[in-house]
Amino acid sequence: MTSFLSKRAIASAISLIVLIVLVFFLSRLTGDPASLYLPVDASAESRERFREINGLNDPLILQFFRYVGDLVQFDFGMSIRRSEPALDAVLRAFVWTLQLAVITMSLVTIAAIAVGSLAAFRVGGLFDRLATFLSLIGASAPDFWIAIVAIVVFSVNLGWVPTSGTGTVWHWILPIMVLFIRPFGLIVQIVRGAMIAALSSAYVKTARAKGVRNRPIIFVHALRNAMLPVITVIGDQAAALLNGAVVVESVFGFPGVGKLMIDSILQRDFTVVLAAIFVTAVAIFVMNIVIDILYAVLDPRIRY
Repeated sequence: MTSFLSKRAIASAISLIVLIVLVFFLSRLTGDPASLYLPVDASAESRERFREINGLNDPLILQFFRYVGDLVQFDFGMSIRRSEPALDAVLRAFVWTLQLAVITMSLVTIAAIAVGSLAAFRVGGLFDRLATFLSLIGASAPDFWIAIVAIVVFSVNLGWVPTSGTGTVWHWILPIMVLFIRPFGLIVQIVRGAMIAALSSAYVKTARAKGVRNRPIIFVHALRNAMLPVITVIGDQAAALLNGAVVVESVFGFPGVGKLMIDSILQRDFTVVLAAIFVTAVAIFVMNIVIDILYAVLDPRIRY
């Protein structure tokens, strides 16, 4: 098990290094920050001075090696736009995204496992058909459309919740609701398919022959053996949220890392872009290690 996790950690570290290299050079293709932050009629001397202050006048390869040297010391540089350490700005935004992702995925996981398991128990029944229909709609609906409709209906017309912001608990309802729908639909489908296979297995038939009640059969005997593909999909959906629910954060004015990353790209704030990519990638790699550990807990064969 330790050897397996070590190999995964090394693979993740290599992926992180490649990602940093790609993002560093590709972000420079967005243009010269001096053209964005200085007036149109700024002199050549002013532009050169701006580049010198922000370390942008050196050759690109020299900038890269200087950045790597600072990165080893966890120094991501200063944000051009915000005049503060880039890592501070990213961590502040990442906390908001992490809270949003944890709350949403906790609700999604509980609801999807319950609905998918019950739907699989009576295949073709009314509950199964209703759950399948609604989950397919949820998995197919685009986030930006759901977000706009939710604002029009619940904020503008009904006035139940605010349109945007993070001031109170009520501000969290619409973002969580919109982010809930798509992963819920996907996970319900996966749970249902995995549970149908598990409920038709020999050990479930033996449990039924011994007189075991339906609830232990569904949520003890069958569910544990059906969870491996479910955990994979849950991990993918959680990674998508950690990577920044860009559309939802932008529509609802949520100060998460996804919105910060998009704003920083448009503002050519390279240090913030790189810091956001690094923090998000590390979080996703850690989550993948946790998923591997859960695999081993659910299926002891994986340990070997």
